[in-house]
Amino acid sequence: MRRLARHARGAGAQVVEKVLWLYYAAQDPATPRWARTAIYGALGYFILPLDAVPDFIPGVGFGDDLSLLVTTMAATALYVTDDVKAKARQTMAGWFGDTRGVR
Repeated sequence: MRRLARHARGAGAQVVEKVLWLYYAAQDPATPRWARTAIYGALGYFILPLDAVPDFIPGVGFGDDLSLLVTTMAATALYVTDDVKAKARQTMAGWFGDTRGVR
């Protein structure tokens, strides 16, 4: 979680919200093992500094990270429940303040 918090400002609130959805979905015991494995792989790729396109490159640095997150989100969307979204909103409020406008 600490590494994700450091990336929060660089990635932006909307991306971080989706990352938190995945994180909390993976924490849910109802999420099957295959989905948790996919989620943890995508989250690991997101926070690791070494990847296909370095994150510090303006405009494209997070592009590969985002494409992997979107694919993982599509594959595991059934496990992003209202409870998962509520936990993400709470964390976002702690990091960014009022996040009611984020979608």
